[in-house]
Amino acid sequence: MSVHRTIDPPAPWSPEQFEARLRAKEGGYHSHHPFNQRLNRGELQPFQVRGWVANRFYYQVCIPIKDAAVLANCPDRVTRRRWVERVLDHDGRGDHEGPNAGGIEAWVRLGEAVGLERDDLWSHRFVVPGVRFAVQAYVNFARQASWQEAAISSLTEMFAPGIHADRLRTWPDAYPWIEPAGLAYFRSRIPLASRDVEHGLEVAHDWCRTRERQQRALEILQFKLDVLWAMLDSIERAFPDDLIDERRP
Repeated sequence: MSVHRTIDPPAPWSPEQFEARLRAKEGGYHSHHPFNQRLNRGELQPFQVRGWVANRFYYQVCIPIKDAAVLANCPDRVTRRRWVERVLDHDGRGDHEGPNAGGIEAWVRLGEAVGLERDDLWSHRFVVPGVRFAVQAYVNFARQASWQEAAISSLTEMFAPGIHADRLRTWPDAYPWIEPAGLAYFRSRIPLASRDVEHGLEVAHDWCRTRERQQRALEILQFKLDVLWAMLDSIERAFPDDLIDERRP
C-alpha cells in the first residue's frame, strides 16, 4: 500500500527577509538603464532630453489614474484616506501656481525648462507607441488587480530618491541650458517617495502573510520594473543620436 505524504507549503519569510528581497530588486530599476545613465552623464542632445521629458510626462499624468484605481478597489476607508494623498500630490491641491500646484504641473515646468511648449506635453504628440503600451499595461493592471497588489506595484518608489538625487546632482553641470527652476519636481519627490514607500511596505507586510503571496509581491514588483525599463527601451530607440525627421522635438 502506497503512502501519500502531504508536503507543507514553505514557511513565509520573516518581515526583514521579505523586505530585503523586495529591496534587492533595485538592480533592475531604470536608473541602471543605459539611456538613463547617458542622460545623467550629460551625453544626450537637447532633442533627446526633450523626447525623454515628453514621454515621461505621459507616465506622470497616468499615475493619479492608477492611484484612483487603487482607491476604487479599496473598501477600507482608512487606507483610502492615506492613498488619496498620492492623487493630490500629482494632480495638485490648487491652481497652476504656487507650491500646491502638484507634480504634473511641476513636470510641465520641467518641459518648459528644456524647451517644450505646454501643448507639446499635453497633446502627447511626441509619445511613442511603446511608452503608451507600457504605461497603459500598468494602469490596466491597477484596475484589474486587487488593491493590495496594485499598491505593491508602487514599491518601485523605494528606489526613486536615488534617481532624483542623481539628476539634481548632475544635471546643472551636464545641461546648463536647462532652467534650474525646472528641476523642482525631482527635489519635491524625494520626501514624498519616502512617505509613500512607508505606506506601501505596510500594505505589503500586511497582505503577504504567506510565502505564496510574498512571491507574488516580488513578481508584481518585477512587472513594474519591467514597465519602467520598457519605457526607456522605447525612448532610446525613438530618439537616436542621428535622428533627423518630424519626430524630433
